[in-house]
Amino acid sequence: MTDVQKDDLVLLESHPVHSKSVDSSGSWFSRTRESLRGDISSICLLLFLYLLQGVPLGLIAAIPLLLQSKHVSYGQQAVFSFAYWPFSMKLLWAPIVDSVYWRRIGRRKSWMVPCQYLIGLFMLILSFKVPYVMGEETDAAPNVLFLMLIFLPLNFLAATQDIAVDGWALTILSRKNVGYASTCNAVGQTAGYFLGNVVFLSLESADFANTFIRSADNQKPYGIIDLAGFVFFWGWVFIVSTTLVLIFKKEVDNSLETSSAGRDDDEKELDLGIVETYSVLWKILKLRPMIIMVFILLTGKIAFAATDGITGLKLIGMGIPKDRLASFGLFLTPLQILLPWMIGKWTAGPRPLNIFLLAYPYRLFVGGIFALLVYFTPHFKLDTGKFNNLVYAIWILGYILHQVATYCMFVSMMAFNAQVSDPRVGGTYMTLLNTLNNLGGNWPVTLVLSVTDWFTYKDCVVKGTKDVLYACNTKELADQCSAGGDVCEVAIDGYYISVAVCSVIGLIWYKFLFNKIKYLQKIPRKDWSVIKNQCQ
Repeated sequence: MTDVQKDDLVLLESHPVHSKSVDSSGSWFSRTRESLRGDISSICLLLFLYLLQGVPLGLIAAIPLLLQSKHVSYGQQAVFSFAYWPFSMKLLWAPIVDSVYWRRIGRRKSWMVPCQYLIGLFMLILSFKVPYVMGEETDAAPNVLFLMLIFLPLNFLAATQDIAVDGWALTILSRKNVGYASTCNAVGQTAGYFLGNVVFLSLESADFANTFIRSADNQKPYGIIDLAGFVFFWGWVFIVSTTLVLIFKKEVDNSLETSSAGRDDDEKELDLGIVETYSVLWKILKLRPMIIMVFILLTGKIAFAATDGITGLKLIGMGIPKDRLASFGLFLTPLQILLPWMIGKWTAGPRPLNIFLLAYPYRLFVGGIFALLVYFTPHFKLDTGKFNNLVYAIWILGYILHQVATYCMFVSMMAFNAQVSDPRVGGTYMTLLNTLNNLGGNWPVTLVLSVTDWFTYKDCVVKGTKDVLYACNTKELADQCSAGGDVCEVAIDGYYISVAVCSVIGLIWYKFLFNKIKYLQKIPRKDWSVIKNQCQ
């Protein structure tokens, strides 16, 4: 999930807006329709643009599951995980996107249109290369490096499109309805992610198609669609829809229809150029409280890296279908929508990080529960190779508990970031904090995926016995073991070692930084301000 769309909205929503009043009489539907008059078409466009953005994000998240079903190593998964990084690094080029544009096309369309064309082109090219990179033509191992090199620029383009659409969302809507921009982002991107991940994995699954779509006498060893067909379809959707937007939708700043004169001059956000924005970023990073904050954001999620990055891959490896694992999202999405509202009265107060501190050890505990579930799950595998529905129910419950802890930490941290951000550079300030938060979640997962194979030890065992012949830790030795009719078994599973090491680091981190986090909430707001002469 992206956070940039929240940056400017935090500033807009934290101040009263002098807009035209809406008649309070009549039904809720009629009042809403009257309020949205003139903005409905823009809201529909934003929903569609965010949906398009969510499709490649969901697809990228689905690739590790496809790779794991082909038995790639965690080290190779780490290589592919670099494809996630652009959304954590987009602050580096966001000022350029906001400041450089072709006036004839429009400030936002100057970036959005070429990005979406290139995304469509990337998808069309990928559709013809899928059999090669996935090793389907020669029964070879997937070309993970090539996949990463394809999806890295694809995600870079999606991140750049996100910057442009986030900016357009603040001007395409009238000022009284600008709050709907975040709703469009959440709904549209979630829908796109769902299509690119859950829907794709379900339709790609032979098990899903044979169970729910095909008749009993028409069973096939493949799904309804494959990766090549899916990206080919969406490639054309990107190209055609972008052409229509380029031709028929003009950029008009509707946010200027009402005045913001009621806002205090010291709290109006500055309109910064490229050099000024980068200069402000450097000044923010040099603030004394920010030094502590940067360390917390970049290191706080090390504790959860193994649980978040490897658990799903372990489940795929032990035989849980990809579509079943993806379908867990159906139960988590309502929770993701409701939970921020449920904890809002605590995160909106002066000490929002108290929720973070309460949820942190709880999330560590859930990580331990996940490790136990991973250990016992294979014991419930049926003779048919499938799992009882009770296993899925237990895992869904586990993921719900995990999501509660994760979202409590996320929402409380975002609330604190919004409170301490200097209003005069609020968008830049919030984007910096959110970028650090995202980066702090990505680099530990990449690192843990890289080293988990080092902790894993496998033995080649004579089939039907416990006699160990030799170690089979490399793919070549594992293939040699299998070719000889023996079994390459895991003697020491690096997953459990990684979870244990990360958890210990998390406990140490929590012990030494608990008081620091409490201290951050006591620092006067003026100490977080980058424009001292205006904010003191």
